[in-house]
Amino acid sequence: MTARYADTLRNMRAMTPFIGPETLERRRGRRFRYRLGANESNFGMSPKALAALEAEAERSYWYCDSEHWEVRSRLAALLGVKLENIVVGEGIDGVLGVIVRAFTDPGDVIVTSHGAYPTFNYHVLGYGGRLEFVPYRRDCRNDVEALAERARATGAKLLYLANPDNPTGTFLGHDAIGHLLERMPDGCLLILDEAYAEFAPASDLPPMDAEDPRLIRLRTFSKAHGMAGLRIGYGIAPAEMIDAFNRLRLHFGVGRLSQVAAAASLDDPEFAASVVADVAHGRAEYEALGVELGIPTLPSMTNFVPFEFRDGAESDRMLALLDERDVFVRKPGVTPIDRFVRVTVGTASERAGFAEIFRDSVGVLRG
Repeated sequence: MTARYADTLRNMRAMTPFIGPETLERRRGRRFRYRLGANESNFGMSPKALAALEAEAERSYWYCDSEHWEVRSRLAALLGVKLENIVVGEGIDGVLGVIVRAFTDPGDVIVTSHGAYPTFNYHVLGYGGRLEFVPYRRDCRNDVEALAERARATGAKLLYLANPDNPTGTFLGHDAIGHLLERMPDGCLLILDEAYAEFAPASDLPPMDAEDPRLIRLRTFSKAHGMAGLRIGYGIAPAEMIDAFNRLRLHFGVGRLSQVAAAASLDDPEFAASVVADVAHGRAEYEALGVELGIPTLPSMTNFVPFEFRDGAESDRMLALLDERDVFVRKPGVTPIDRFVRVTVGTASERAGFAEIFRDSVGVLRG
């Protein structure tokens, strides 16, 4: 018997948004010494969260709370919104999948920057949507005007923007986001991916208006909270949208231990603040390293720094040199941002080790 796949699947090419470091290690036949490519938090998680995980481990045979009550309650109080304005999912990736499924019929147009977070594209293609790409500006920032214009010209249902941006680390203040909202066509929803919001100035983020029907904001515990492996993130949106998402989401997708750890981490804001401070110090070190070596860096409001090379070919060569020296990093794949190599801000010892290897690699690159 021949399996009767859906037309959407039969017409898709195989796609993996990111090839993980474990996969690369199996291909290479050896481990990486420095893991600086996935923008995990190498500072770990809150001691309170670790203690909560240990205490709850004996109950891991229980199913999770399908309503994510403790996490949502803490988030609602922290953000000044209602419980009904928050949906929790398997990281931002999981919430993105629910959003795209809720709003995308086959053939619907979805707008995003060319080279932006590929997991969003993965979901759009999986549900039969049609992606319309807008190039980054020459200064490698998102082109807000062009994004809005493309959404209007195509009648897009969704417009995706990461801010602070992944993979460039650049940041648009609340005025730019407000301007984008005003320029979008009626019926178009802005998906504002704020995975790195903790690393940006709070006063420059858009005001929290959970009932704005034009906007859904996404955040995560993967970065400042150090829980990438636990897969928990959330969306903030009008209660009507959250109700729609609750009809589609995987109710038992976010495990019990993930929820317990996230709730405990929210009770330890000093820890996340210390991570943000350590990352800011590390970004300054990377920027100084770039100045020393004559390799510019993009100003970043994330936990990574992009180093700028002459073109995509030179950045590919640097990626290979670092791989030979057992350093895992990543780079964007499309022009004009393909000339950057993106490096996670690691711990002090990791930064020192990377700097030594990077200096040597730059020497080899320059002959």
